[in-house]
Amino acid sequence: MSGIDTAALLTSLAAGLGAAVAVLLAAFAVGARTGLHRVVDVAWGLAFCAVAGTGYALSAGYGDPGRRLLALLLVLVWGLRLSAHIWHRGRGHPEDPRYARMLSRVPPERRTRYALRMVYGLQAGIVWLVALPVQVALFVPRAPGALAWTGTALWAVGLLFEAVGDRQLSRFRADPANRGRVLDSGLWRYTRHPNYFGDACVWWGLFLLATDVPIGWAALVSPLLMTYLLVNGSGKPMLERQLGSTKPGYPAYVARTSGFLPLPPRRPRP
Repeated sequence: MSGIDTAALLTSLAAGLGAAVAVLLAAFAVGARTGLHRVVDVAWGLAFCAVAGTGYALSAGYGDPGRRLLALLLVLVWGLRLSAHIWHRGRGHPEDPRYARMLSRVPPERRTRYALRMVYGLQAGIVWLVALPVQVALFVPRAPGALAWTGTALWAVGLLFEAVGDRQLSRFRADPANRGRVLDSGLWRYTRHPNYFGDACVWWGLFLLATDVPIGWAALVSPLLMTYLLVNGSGKPMLERQLGSTKPGYPAYVARTSGFLPLPPRRPRP
């Protein structure tokens, strides 16, 4: 593994899974008590921070100190910002329609166990899998090189798209005059999902931090999975179905605006 201590990495991977499960179980306890399972979205970013923090502690003496600190800080900045944003956005709101629909498929007496398995348990596994590049990068004994700094730059682009896109949307929604309207200015003029595009860039960037050793390339599954979930899974398709049924101008916005990659708006067809 080009200098990576296999036994130490495997121990860290197991501990990282335990950290993700612990955070999601704590979120489940809150969700079961309040009846609002949207808390899992707040726990999402925190779970990544827990996995990275666990790996950072266990990689001491194995990975390069500079690379370890870089990987940890990138995950903490991304995860804490995302969790804080989702918590602030969801305060005082009812259950997320996605989870309400999911849980409505099973009898009331089975919903709590179903949520534990299909909402919290599933997300704990996804967090661990998506975080593989970070867990590997923490054990790379080399100082950050060209690939790592390229990944850091890509991470910064992604964080900018996420943070600016979320800010623009929050300000748009806060204005009562925009009720029922579609945000099509700022970053939202060039992509219907600047925050999802930014999220994908973040994880492709973090993947590059692990690619200075051959085993790091095996973590390619991480950015591929995250991008798939954002574009074809629980991200873009579910949100667009909801917006298409609630905002009259959304079909026209879809016709002229790129679905993921930032591109100039398309001209309307005659």
